[in-house]
Amino acid sequence: MEQERDSFRIGVNIFCVRDGKLLLGERIGDTWPDGNGWGLPGGHLEKGELMKDRARTELEEETGLHVNDLEFIAFHNNNNDRNYVHYIHIGFLGHGIEGDPQVKEPDRCKEWRWFSLDKLPDHIFIGHRGLIRTFLEKKSFLDGNT
Repeated sequence: MEQERDSFRIGVNIFCVRDGKLLLGERIGDTWPDGNGWGLPGGHLEKGELMKDRARTELEEETGLHVNDLEFIAFHNNNNDRNYVHYIHIGFLGHGIEGDPQVKEPDRCKEWRWFSLDKLPDHIFIGHRGLIRTFLEKKSFLDGNT
């Protein structure tokens, strides 16, 4: 008999950078105890999907932006110790991003805004904090939340 295994979610996220600024959306409706916060465009990888395909789809569905190429830049094993869902977050850097961001899912995001990389908002969505920190520190891997 096969042993049942614990599961985790996989999030694919896109870093859109223009003129030294990172695109973040003000999220709404998240169930994290510390509230919503600013987060990257992205979504959940579903069984059978390719990561880059899901990332492109999420970017377009959430922001209306198109991306020419995606480069893998970061992996975060977000197994935070507060009994939340265990997530694996994959970060891609978008190259050749076309268009201006629009709120395409108003039930999930209030607005999209460009933030200077050295002046990001204080309240980053808990699920993206480690991945964004990894990106800013020019690292490619974070195991846990330290």
